[in-house]
Amino acid sequence: MNDQSTKVISFPSPVPSKADYQRVKSSYSVKEIKQLFGLSEKTIRRWTEQGIIQAAATSQAPDFVYDFNALTQFRRVRELRAQGHSIRQIEAELQGQLNLFRVEPTRLARLLTPFEEALLLHEQGDAKAAAEHYVEAISEGDNVAEAYCNLGIINLERGELSSALDNFTLSLKNDPRHVEAHYNLANLYYDAGDFQLAKLHYEAAAQIEPGFSLVYFNLSLVYHKLGDLNAASTTLEKYLQLEPEDEDVEVLNRLLKAMKTHRSAQINAGPKPNQG
Repeated sequence: MNDQSTKVISFPSPVPSKADYQRVKSSYSVKEIKQLFGLSEKTIRRWTEQGIIQAAATSQAPDFVYDFNALTQFRRVRELRAQGHSIRQIEAELQGQLNLFRVEPTRLARLLTPFEEALLLHEQGDAKAAAEHYVEAISEGDNVAEAYCNLGIINLERGELSSALDNFTLSLKNDPRHVEAHYNLANLYYDAGDFQLAKLHYEAAAQIEPGFSLVYFNLSLVYHKLGDLNAASTTLEKYLQLEPEDEDVEVLNRLLKAMKTHRSAQINAGPKPNQG
């Protein structure tokens, strides 16, 4: 979503875009994990401090940072929640699998996989080399859906929208529940003005990960574009529930109030029952 003017709700005042395209990264902050998976920061930190989730080893970061291996664990949490497991049940299962995930401090460093190498190159700004490694990862069956998703991001950065569409679609072909691919396709369709298809993929992302806060902001914009103010206000409320400390919370609350007021005015202005 690149054109700032096309993705703001126009009343009562412009609202900044909250979310842009999402690529799979080599590291994530606590806040990013919270936004992606709908877990409280308290739970994330507790699991990390107990060793249930392994934070990346870094001496520079002031807070916990999570690598791609940890992301795999959080995706497992997503799957268990979708199956109806409670946080307590999930925690017990993760505890039971702890030895499978933990990397022993004395373990020798291993070579990076093509996908992991691509992630690092991508974050260092070497898109050409990153793309080559993503292609290699795909050919070797190494995190195929993630590699296609990130190739789509590189295509977008190059202005290759058709190739981006193809790669996001291939990501979903390999993993129909890939949240970032659904989300990115939705953004792509939004920017192209195809709000129905954008709605379809935002809703799919929200269904797969109900705690993914950023999707509700953009979904609210889509509903507004489609003239469904009731759905727009409901999804914006959901976003604010998940992100109560958003820096623009006052503006968003005014926007939500304006939506509801406008909706009420529409209802009151509707056809009156026949009194005769």
